[in-house]
Amino acid sequence: MEENLSFIEGAEQPLAMHPKKFALWLFIVSVVMVFAGMTSAYIVRQGEGNWLEFDLPNVFWYTSGIIILSSLSLQWAYSSAKKDNFNNIKIGLLITVILGIAFLVGQWFSWEALVAEDVYFVGNPSGSFMYVFTGLHAVHLISGVIFLIIVLISALRNKIHSQKLAQLEMCVTYWHFLGGLWLYLFMFLLLNH
Repeated sequence: MEENLSFIEGAEQPLAMHPKKFALWLFIVSVVMVFAGMTSAYIVRQGEGNWLEFDLPNVFWYTSGIIILSSLSLQWAYSSAKKDNFNNIKIGLLITVILGIAFLVGQWFSWEALVAEDVYFVGNPSGSFMYVFTGLHAVHLISGVIFLIIVLISALRNKIHSQKLAQLEMCVTYWHFLGGLWLYLFMFLLLNH
């Protein structure tokens, strides 16, 4: 009987994850699949011909820099939360919100630049893909900014600290994913344009 008890005591515990974090990862995987499918469709459609060539808006370089800076400021807020530095948490989150909004404004300017080049959503498929890629990413980024604002409100109420990081960790994960997704899309368009 003692041998059976030692076997039970030595059993490994199953891996556990916060249910909301698990749901976030499922959502991220689904978004990756959507964009992977769209970039594959882009390559296939481009190979069929009748493809309008145009320059990518220069503002994409600026928005790429903005998204990188926003990830750095959010990571700083997260590091500050682990050290219970409440002021830096708030400042880092606020900077990230402002940079997220600046990214969205930059996307608007990129659409204006596309229109100035006579590239429209309706018309040639190359323009349609450009608007779908940037528009769908912008929709996800809007949800990310809303999430950041919710976390910022929690931080302003001092509810984010070293013992309560789950909400901030989810926000950091999602925001870094959105930044990585944008950089992937930008590099994809640079290489396949």
